[in-house]
Amino acid sequence: MGATRDTIAAVATPPGRGGVAVVRVSGPRAHAIACAVTGRALPARRAVFCRFRDADGQTLDEGLALYFAAPASFTGEDVAEFQGHGSPVVCDLLLARVLELGARLAEPGEFSLRAFLNDRLDLVQAEAIADLVASRSEQAARAALRSLDGAFSREVHALVAELTRLRVYVEAAMDFPDEDIDFLADQALRDGLAALQSAFEALDEATRQGRLLAEGFTVVIAGPPNAGKSSLLNALAGSETAIVTPIPGTTRDILREQIVVEGMPLHVLDTAGLRDTVDVIEQEGLRRARGELDRADHALMVVDGSATTPDEIAWLRTELPDGLPHTLVLNKLDLGHSAAFKPPPDGAVAVSALTGAGLSALRGALCQAAGLGEDATTTLSARRRHLDALERARAHLDEGIRQLEQHRAAELLAEELRLAQDALGTVTGRVTSDDLLGEIFSSFCIGK
Repeated sequence: MGATRDTIAAVATPPGRGGVAVVRVSGPRAHAIACAVTGRALPARRAVFCRFRDADGQTLDEGLALYFAAPASFTGEDVAEFQGHGSPVVCDLLLARVLELGARLAEPGEFSLRAFLNDRLDLVQAEAIADLVASRSEQAARAALRSLDGAFSREVHALVAELTRLRVYVEAAMDFPDEDIDFLADQALRDGLAALQSAFEALDEATRQGRLLAEGFTVVIAGPPNAGKSSLLNALAGSETAIVTPIPGTTRDILREQIVVEGMPLHVLDTAGLRDTVDVIEQEGLRRARGELDRADHALMVVDGSATTPDEIAWLRTELPDGLPHTLVLNKLDLGHSAAFKPPPDGAVAVSALTGAGLSALRGALCQAAGLGEDATTTLSARRRHLDALERARAHLDEGIRQLEQHRAAELLAEELRLAQDALGTVTGRVTSDDLLGEIFSSFCIGK
């Protein structure tokens, strides 16, 4: 990332043609550049219609100019915005004029980075901006807005405050070892630790749902050849993505489709049929299928419900990775069920990829498998690093409680509480590194 004393500029709207485009400038020269481009002094926080001119005074475009004086701006610095017509040529000419006046081109995410460095946003809120821009469903957008509004940060700060209170209590007990009162046996301490565990669990649930909304739920369709896996992919996607033939082993490579079910992005992968084969190409397809199953969140084990036996299903389950959640899908409902599946086993979903029967129930089963309920008002936009930090903090808390219960080790409890607090600090950016900041903000759009 560049030095924050520089003045930076970028086109803040997406590439391409549109009705309006925005060129954003932030830094100590923002006001002077705005005055030079418009030929007039701009008042703070008021939109002014004017012409945007080049060095010779020729008009480049006309539109609205806005100036925000530090610290009352998005970045906490002086900020100017030029809202003109959405022609790429006009945008490039206007940006070139701004750069000519002393700004440099912003790096990806640099505006949001400056907002973070100037305490206008914490790290969670800055990341929520990128998540909001990238949201692919209404639920994902709402979750990102809640995090941008500070809901996630407030939950983390509440955990930190309670950790601090318990640390003070434990460390005070260590300072008075000769007192008759057994501080470590105090029920209030144990109740506080238990309440903290419950708070971690609730936040973990809200953020895991948010990660699924932002990143998607990976589902691998697996099963024997000719079970209708490719037909099911086409039915879920609503398009002819996969080639469907009656010839066993038609699907050799991995077919991927992204769909949205009840506001949840799904990454659905169709794979080669599971069977013993001597075909070299099909063996490679099976190797890839097993690799995708190892990385999946969930599997749809699709079988021909009109012909498959319970023994065949038992064998197919041995082909799935240990611990991978899966849903048994009895396809070809239009042909009827074999006697072995009347009624279908608990948890199984009967569908017809040909007619569409049962697909609504299958979508509901996928949402349930992802842990997404109808009420998503508490879901918070989150990323993998947030979940990792929460998991580390929770592990330190659990270890501290174990040390207290088994060894009455106040020193070890206090240290684990401190480590838990440090882990939470990495979520909001209270504890972070330049390398982490560079990695996070480099994934943002230029102009954000």
